[in-house]
Amino acid sequence: MTEEKKISEKELAQLHFIQYISILANSGMMQLGKIMNPITGKIEKNLEAAQATISLLSMLKEKTKGNLSADEDNVLAEAIANLQLNFADEVSRKIQEPEKTEKKDKPENESQAS
Repeated sequence: MTEEKKISEKELAQLHFIQYISILANSGMMQLGKIMNPITGKIEKNLEAAQATISLLSMLKEKTKGNLSADEDNVLAEAIANLQLNFADEVSRKIQEPEKTEKKDKPENESQAS
């Protein structure tokens, strides 16, 4: 006979917290266009929503400071850092895209445009 280990209330709460953080992090990655939206089957970008998700996670980190286990704190910190880095990458791409579009629109030789 195998003995089943019961999960304590504290362990269950920790699992739920980590699951919640994971759901928010996945939403943020979807909002950044890094993963496909499973409902639409498309890659969609909404940088404003991604920024709101990052702000929400940052607020949770601040409000739960001193009350998290080491695992919970690490998962939350990693989720925030990952989203912030990917957000910066997407903002950088957005800034560079107009430059690429402008170059495509300009003739290679200005004398050809006359």
